[in-house]
Amino acid sequence: MFRLPEFTPPDFTAPPLRDAPLAQFKEVKKEGTAPEGYHATSIYPEYFQVRKGEWVLARDSRMDCVALLQAGRTIEVREFRRLRPGDLVACGRGENGEEGIFVHARAFEWQHPESEKFAFRTRISRETSFSYDYDELYNLLEHDREKGFLLWVLGPAVAFDKDSRDCLAAIIEAGFVHGVLAGNALATHDIEASLFGTALGQDIYTKKHARLGHYKHLDAINRTRQIGSIKAAVESGAIKDGIMASLVKRGVPFVLAGSIRDDGPLPDVFTNTCEAQEQMRALARKATTVIAMATQLHSIATGNMTPSYRVMEDGTIRPVYFFVIDMSEFAANKLADRGSLTARSILTNTQDFVVNLHRKLIRKG
Repeated sequence: MFRLPEFTPPDFTAPPLRDAPLAQFKEVKKEGTAPEGYHATSIYPEYFQVRKGEWVLARDSRMDCVALLQAGRTIEVREFRRLRPGDLVACGRGENGEEGIFVHARAFEWQHPESEKFAFRTRISRETSFSYDYDELYNLLEHDREKGFLLWVLGPAVAFDKDSRDCLAAIIEAGFVHGVLAGNALATHDIEASLFGTALGQDIYTKKHARLGHYKHLDAINRTRQIGSIKAAVESGAIKDGIMASLVKRGVPFVLAGSIRDDGPLPDVFTNTCEAQEQMRALARKATTVIAMATQLHSIATGNMTPSYRVMEDGTIRPVYFFVIDMSEFAANKLADRGSLTARSILTNTQDFVVNLHRKLIRKG
């Protein structure tokens, strides 16, 4: 049976936390600007002593934001751009209680592998064994399908191959996807595959180039814009299969964040950066497991929005797992180095990863 690591709360009755001062909160004077000496949040659980002996946990956090005292009792973590005059922002750069703020970096009972002082392969590389990581992910997906929120961050490569596209659609239909973050490209090329059987004009099975293939993705965008939305295109029968069709049919929420280089874009794409971040954040704050595949910028963005813990509805606190799937060692290690023990990197071809995942989860092979 899969078992989540247990959360160990800090001992506030023992020194130095027993003797810690109250956290200091200063008023915001100018909209979007924190007071001097503000405390920047991390990915870890953080506590603020608002009254003597009363330490309040920020229930929902993200890194590089500020902590606000609300109604004298609760802590809200908020982005700088959302600060308003009169907001009370926690101030202090100490993290061990000396300023009434405690960053709980050792919140969960992890087993640390022991090694000699000199050892080979202490960094993730293409030679690393990933069997354990795969098994952990299989068990985690089974667990969180029923008891968590599985957020997928997808690059377009998963739609470039027939088998991986079909397998991911089946994984969605089986209930292993609760939300998706992606860009214009993932949806565009998945829709292109449904309409024309191509991705960027190349057949997704044979890799043969179609005549006037460079028009295919533009035609896919244009046809979707004519209909009005991806959902409308699926419901009308224009988009019959694939990743986006499965998301719409299952009612799975997705956020498509635009970029400067986008074609079109599709009508569902958020072209305002701050609006896109708000929509992504709304799904990221629900996530208990994140699987980011072959999209370096989206993966890093999601990593910055996602804390290492989640406070569940029943008040229990659990870790947030973050899996990065990429062929690039840099892209994978960038997220693994974010300081979270819950981050895992698997260096592999995205298409192979999805097919293997499907075989284990759906076909039980």
